[in-house]
Amino acid sequence: MSVEVLTQEEWASVCNEDIEFRQASRHWNGGLQLKMGQHNLALTLEEGCAQPGLPQSPGGLLTYSGSEAVWEELLAAQPKRFHNDLAANITVNAGLDREGDRLTHAQYYAAVMRAVELLRPQSDDAPLRQGDVSAAGVIDAPVGRYIHLNLAGCDHRIYFEEAGQGIPVLLQHTAGCHGSQWRHLFEMPEITQQFRLIAYDLPYHGKSVPPVEQSWWAQPYNLEGEFLRSVPLKLAEALNLDCPVFMGCSVGGLLALDLAHKHPERFRAVISVEGALQIEGSHDALGELWHPRISNEYKARLMEGLMSPNSPTPYRKETSFVYASGWPPAFLGDLFYYIEDFDLSTQAAEIDTQKTAVHILSGEYDYSGTSEHGRAAHAAIAGSTWAEMKGVGHFPMSENPVVFARHLQPILEQIAQLKD
Repeated sequence: MSVEVLTQEEWASVCNEDIEFRQASRHWNGGLQLKMGQHNLALTLEEGCAQPGLPQSPGGLLTYSGSEAVWEELLAAQPKRFHNDLAANITVNAGLDREGDRLTHAQYYAAVMRAVELLRPQSDDAPLRQGDVSAAGVIDAPVGRYIHLNLAGCDHRIYFEEAGQGIPVLLQHTAGCHGSQWRHLFEMPEITQQFRLIAYDLPYHGKSVPPVEQSWWAQPYNLEGEFLRSVPLKLAEALNLDCPVFMGCSVGGLLALDLAHKHPERFRAVISVEGALQIEGSHDALGELWHPRISNEYKARLMEGLMSPNSPTPYRKETSFVYASGWPPAFLGDLFYYIEDFDLSTQAAEIDTQKTAVHILSGEYDYSGTSEHGRAAHAAIAGSTWAEMKGVGHFPMSENPVVFARHLQPILEQIAQLKD
């Protein structure tokens, strides 16, 4: 290979010396093999400790195979789109194949990806946003409160945080997450001096704990469109918001377009981050996202693969941390709306951007709500705007807020000029 690769002995050594790998590989008994054309690397794992070479039992082996050219892209210091992560590459059919037990793959995917990262050349990390390391005693801008909303006939105690003044902007987080994803925007006076930012936690997410009127623990959780749409609508009504802006990412990005289609009179504009007209896939095929033998760590590491390697590591790790902290069924349940319930592929042309302005932003590294999805939505919605955000992925507001703000601010300037 033209890329310099460690020997099996060297690879085993660096894995054993790496704390992140050892934490992710704990209790792993099996093996990992990378087939790179004619060049192979293999590790045996015994209680998480790596030894060079293949394990004696092939039944516990995870194998990832691809051409030398594909692995050269995957092992670059700054991998390009869809080559930053093994799951990303496999999902978009970019050259890799995987063999081995699906549950073992999910249980130890964090260790697998860390082992691959240790084969890449070291590169300088992207800088943090200025002001994100503050002196002791500094109080951040947002104020958090609870509000009671009647949703589907039941009292829900919804948590929200807000900062700023002027035009109200409701902020919807991604699937399985909560409103902390928007925290960086709260600290940007160039935004908050003209916009009142309101980030809320969906029911069953973050601090919006489940309602006491229902036996929610005895019911399956699947997020459906009618219920989801009711949350920002009821919240805007309860807060007496005058024709607010709605901005959401991922599930929230789909919801933005859904609201523009079904409730155009309620919002002056929507900003669809990582939006699409439809997300292909099968909800039933995602069982590993909520399985008694798989921890929330799998969700967290999968989310890192949706982000850009160009985003600052602390922000990427914080974004995945939030995924590891959620109610276990929430992520998979939210994806019911994302994959099964939502579909505007035949109705997008009905959206009237004279009533509700529509802006779509897509992250370059997002392999779920891809740039191609965003561009297609823009093409179908006359009068909408679209831009690809280079160097970021599925969570631009939390993984790289500086780049995100660079794309967001021109949109906010347009919105500020709209007539009520």
